[in-house]
Amino acid sequence: MPILRVKEIRSMSHEDRMKRLSEFRTELLRLKTMVKAGGTVENPARIKELRKTVARILTIDNEPALEPKKKPKPETEKTKAKTKTAKEKKKK
Repeated sequence: MPILRVKEIRSMSHEDRMKRLSEFRTELLRLKTMVKAGGTVENPARIKELRKTVARILTIDNEPALEPKKKPKPETEKTKAKTKTAKEKKKK
C-alpha cells in the first residue's frame, strides 16, 4: 500500500510536496543507515515504499515542465485566402 497516493500528491501545493519530500528523504536516509550499520529494521518494505513515494512526488512536481508548449500555427496562403473570402461574403 503506497504511503501517498497520486491523487493526494496532485492535490497538494508545491510547498507541501517539498515539505513531505524532505520528510520522506530524511526517513529513508535513517532507515538506510540502520541497515548499513547492521541493525534490523522493523519494516524492511518501508524502504521500498519510501523510494517509490519520493519518485512519485518528484515526477508529479516536474510534470508542468515536461508538458509541450502549444505554438500558434503560422498562417498559410490558404488560410489567409479563406479568411478574406469569409470577410468579403459578410460585406456583401
